[in-house]
Amino acid sequence: MKKLLSLVASTLALGACLSFGAAQAQDKTATPAAPAAAAAPAAGAGCDAKAVDKNGKALAGAAKNSFIKKCEKEAKAAAAPACAAKAVDKNGKALAGAAKNSFMKKCEADAAKA
Repeated sequence: MKKLLSLVASTLALGACLSFGAAQAQDKTATPAAPAAAAAPAAGAGCDAKAVDKNGKALAGAAKNSFIKKCEKEAKAAAAPACAAKAVDKNGKALAGAAKNSFMKKCEADAAKA
């Protein structure tokens, strides 16, 4: 029963986040990075909540670990374009080399966790 309530609460929270993101997207003018930026956190945030089998039961053990790993990898791939667009220094110049690699790694990791 506790798992079911937790799953319902997670689903409601995810729905609220997605609806807020949709409202934000309607308020702003279209930018190339906006769709990818909105999709990445939503995907990463829901990996644990999405880890359920076809009967609605939470996955456990190796199946859950495999699902979470795949889900986070997909979230990271979806976040790459948004992170690349944000990879600029304080003067607005594009980052390069080690600075860009470090920024991209942190940005994609944050997107996968979110």
